[in-house]
Amino acid sequence: MKHLSILGATGSIGTSALDIVRMHPDRFQVKTLTAANNLPLLCRQIAEFTPDMVAVLDAGKARELAGMLTGPCRPDIVFGDSGYVQAAAWDSTDIVLLAMVGSAGLMPALAAIDAKKDIALANKETLVMAGDIVMARAREKKVSILPVDSEHSAIFQSIMGNQVRDVKQIFLTASGGPFRNTPKEAFAEITREDALKHPNWSMGDKISIDSATLMNKGLELIEAVHLFDICHENIQVLIHPQSIVHSMVGYRDGSVMAQMGVPDMKQAIAFALSLPDRLDLDMGFPDFAQIQSLTFHAPDTLRFPSLELAREACRQKGSMPAVMNAANEVAVQAFLDRRMGFVDIFRIISATMACHTCIDNPDLSGIIEADQWARAKAESLI
Repeated sequence: MKHLSILGATGSIGTSALDIVRMHPDRFQVKTLTAANNLPLLCRQIAEFTPDMVAVLDAGKARELAGMLTGPCRPDIVFGDSGYVQAAAWDSTDIVLLAMVGSAGLMPALAAIDAKKDIALANKETLVMAGDIVMARAREKKVSILPVDSEHSAIFQSIMGNQVRDVKQIFLTASGGPFRNTPKEAFAEITREDALKHPNWSMGDKISIDSATLMNKGLELIEAVHLFDICHENIQVLIHPQSIVHSMVGYRDGSVMAQMGVPDMKQAIAFALSLPDRLDLDMGFPDFAQIQSLTFHAPDTLRFPSLELAREACRQKGSMPAVMNAANEVAVQAFLDRRMGFVDIFRIISATMACHTCIDNPDLSGIIEADQWARAKAESLI
């Protein structure tokens, strides 16, 4: 029996994880849940999974949640950044599923590591912002960081049983998002509703926009650098519209290992939570005879400059990845709020990075300062 803390329980990753718990109640017990605003769903999750503690966005949400609970389960209710940190470090937890969106996941991740909890990581921004610090602390505390993103899970699975020193290249696949065939001159007309329609994956709003801009792949590139200790120059991004090959690993003898499956996050989540076992998820396999062909092509970085921005952040290192991430979060929210257009997302990120004087080897406080500076700068540019 593994005891779980699920941070981001009401999002797409969190709800998929709870589906797995529901399918295998003999394998998992939920100890803590966190959410931001979706209190009705959180209430239903509390009634079903009876956690010891829950954390929500702020004091007002905590009071509201307490008034909504009607069943026998009465967990401790905490709130805010300190509440999320408490949930991540909960004593009786074995593994923390970090499914919070954005930079909010960094401090809970560090708290979980300090409490010597293994982490199933779905929050890529944690490693984008502070990968050197997070991975060094995980090694120090002998904590496992298990990837939950389907692409990084695929890489992890493709490396298992092989020597890491033999890895020569990583092939990071991307569906291409909803605009992979849209001409650049039409980007100015893209609406919020257009960008939220992802053809293959079900995701939250922020991640859907990141997928549409390909910034999601830029963030994943930086995450892979830290997870697998590989130079960004040895990571090739490939557009793979079918989303069947989740990623591949190339070895120095010319062999390429691929992990494939239907486009559903449950497999990657279950693998991280159940390692070294594989769970029966009753998902079925891709219908290869029906698919007939799997295609790959290079991304168009003129239409989607996010990948080049991410590689520039890798080249500069230091505080630049945190600045890029913060500017992206601000720009995406402004687009979702209809304050600016789709192409402005790229402009705001690029301009914010251009204004930043990169700090080499920043400590945690330096990263947080860079994050806050970038948010203010991006907002002023908007």
